[in-house]
Amino acid sequence: MHQTDSSLYRNPTGNSLRRFSFRRKATRDSISTHISTWNFSNENHEWQLLREDGAQIQLVYNKSEHIPLKDFAAEIRGGKDIKEFILSALVLLDVQDTSIGDLLEIILRRIKQTNLPHSVGTTLSPSLSVSSATTAMISNTVSSIASGHRENLNIEEIKQAIFVNDRVRILAKTVQATTATETNWTYDQSWLAIMCTSPSILKRHVAIARLKNPCNLGRNCQEARFIVFVLSPMREKGTKNFLETGRTFATIFADIELRAKLLKAATQQEFISIIDKHTDHLMEQQTAVTRTSLPDPFDDINNAAEASKDKIYYFPMPSDICMDLSRRLPHYLSDYYDIFQTHRGPQKVLSTAVFLYFACLLPSIAFGVLNSQATNNQISVPKAVASQCLGGIFFSIFAGQPLIVVMTTAPLTLYVKVIYTLCGWYGLDFRDTYALVGLWNSFFLIIYSIFGVSKIMKWSTRSTEEIFALFVSIAFLVDASRHVYKNFTLTYSTTSCAQYDEYWEKYDTNKSSAIASASELLHSRCSRDSSLLYLLLALGTVWLGTFLYKFKQTPYLTSAKRELLTDYALPVSVIIMSLIGSIFFSEIHLPSFTVNAEQLFTVVRFKSVNIKQIIGTGILGFSLSLLMFLDQNIAGAIVNSPANNIVKVRETRLTALISHIFIGMTLLMRHVLKGIPMPVLDGLFLYLALTSLDGNQFFERVTLFFTEQAAYPPNHYIRQVPQRKIHLFTFLQLIQLSILCILGFSPILYTKLILPIWLVAMVGFRYRILPKIIATKYLRALDQRL
Repeated sequence: MHQTDSSLYRNPTGNSLRRFSFRRKATRDSISTHISTWNFSNENHEWQLLREDGAQIQLVYNKSEHIPLKDFAAEIRGGKDIKEFILSALVLLDVQDTSIGDLLEIILRRIKQTNLPHSVGTTLSPSLSVSSATTAMISNTVSSIASGHRENLNIEEIKQAIFVNDRVRILAKTVQATTATETNWTYDQSWLAIMCTSPSILKRHVAIARLKNPCNLGRNCQEARFIVFVLSPMREKGTKNFLETGRTFATIFADIELRAKLLKAATQQEFISIIDKHTDHLMEQQTAVTRTSLPDPFDDINNAAEASKDKIYYFPMPSDICMDLSRRLPHYLSDYYDIFQTHRGPQKVLSTAVFLYFACLLPSIAFGVLNSQATNNQISVPKAVASQCLGGIFFSIFAGQPLIVVMTTAPLTLYVKVIYTLCGWYGLDFRDTYALVGLWNSFFLIIYSIFGVSKIMKWSTRSTEEIFALFVSIAFLVDASRHVYKNFTLTYSTTSCAQYDEYWEKYDTNKSSAIASASELLHSRCSRDSSLLYLLLALGTVWLGTFLYKFKQTPYLTSAKRELLTDYALPVSVIIMSLIGSIFFSEIHLPSFTVNAEQLFTVVRFKSVNIKQIIGTGILGFSLSLLMFLDQNIAGAIVNSPANNIVKVRETRLTALISHIFIGMTLLMRHVLKGIPMPVLDGLFLYLALTSLDGNQFFERVTLFFTEQAAYPPNHYIRQVPQRKIHLFTFLQLIQLSILCILGFSPILYTKLILPIWLVAMVGFRYRILPKIIATKYLRALDQRL
């Protein structure tokens, strides 16, 4: 086989480069040896390799990437761009042979001409000479003003941005179609979309040129008849940038049927009309296609089989429990030993158990402190830890979903405070009342399971669940802020500190009188150092925790070690900050919680219980059961969410069981627990508040109110939903969250009892009212089920 090289020849009827012709290379003996020299360019600050004939050798990095065709039915910006630009696009018909640079200069000068003040509202000449050929143009472009400045296109700058550099005339940004078969693929060489960004471009421009004869634009586009130019600003909204605009027009020109019609267009109006009608037809086609997606519970038309299945589920009453048992019992024993049949199974069990130990223990201590403060230590930290241990062990053995880990949450601590306050108002025994509420709560939860009430969670969507998650984050933030404020009130803004301030003011003016009054200060103490250390430890805990939580995104250490630090960010930050507070600042008094050696369990006798108390606790128990029901099912929806991308999961009960046994053993080390300062626990609350915002689309959409459009993330809902609808949906969510916060943090005690009922009402609002405000197709993009 002989090697060949290639050369270009020009079209005899024009000046364009047409095709490659090939000739055989000379023999190896006749090849001359070229001499090259290295030279350092002070202008570009880089090395250059020069041949003896003056040619410069350069490196060019090429990267090809697949991009999907535009979905005009789902991506709203696609149709808008066509309608917006097709009437204002610069259209050049039957352009004679010319270079890309010359054609681009003609387009830029015409765009620049339309931006002059005298051209506003006027029609430009429809004829333009390009290489002695008559060219037609339609332009409704008016003066463009962006950010208070008139657009002033820098033609030379834009021409340079089109190519890799001055010497290498390779197009930098292009979109082109390929034709693939089972055996090979080829480039569609009849058209090309060329894109460019430049600081002098303040708004998007589109120009379409139909060449009179096929033109050679490079190795992969040797017979081009259509060229689409897209000029875009450097910073633009993700759905409106150069690539998305180029992708929109490239999707249309990829259709050979459209290009065949455009070749026959005789006038500019006909050319534009063909593109417009083709886009409408394409949108109709894509809209008519039935798409496979997650079932939408908000559709009025339900599948008959699904409806009949639901009827079978409800009768007889315990059928749901029986079906759960029939599904889980055959796999129950395998939940214990399956994990050991995998690679490094024992190591995975141990590492996960240690992780769950800290992840469950530290929040239970923190919430135990809140319950201890709210109930005058009737529910102490050791009791909270013991309840976490027993509840976790029981759940790990008998639960139908072992991947869920039982923990207390901020809304539950609000209920504990409500129950204790009501007992104080009506002179009731707290232990009796608390036990009755727990029994009623268990009764209602059993009723829910018998009647299969969990099936109503199919109406719970991402919006409701993310509103509740953001409410929990706010509750963490409020609790931590209250503790910091209370500490500053007790140690910083005190009478003793005011006396110290007064003493030093007198000392500066009259030392003798100040020294005389110094004896009074010996009987008082100002502990401002304690409040400052409190704030530093709280903020230090949240800073260190979030730093380690994000550590996997850094390039430091190895991937496995980064993942390890991220998993144990919470315990590491708590331990380090506790050691700092206890060792380096041991002389400064910091508040801590009590872990007295008290009796953990006391039998409730119900001696003073009356019928009114039973009925009242029934109402409290029903409200609490709604809260637990929603909390549990939301957690289950998050665990089973397709968004987790779980490729393979090994369900095991051992990790939760072992970790909660470790938690129970921690009660034997109460002196160690006492070494955790209160500010570290407040920092833990702040850490939980911040990390729970990760992946919360509601919070992300709230930040869009204050985000520059060019920095909008390329999420699916940004592409598929108009910006105003996104902001309207987010605003309605904010209203729901505000009502939730008013009910949860209101000083009026009884409003807290309505909180679970409002959570259920939000599901009804999403199901009945919201579809009347925002179209269903937009709700599907914004609020799909987890």
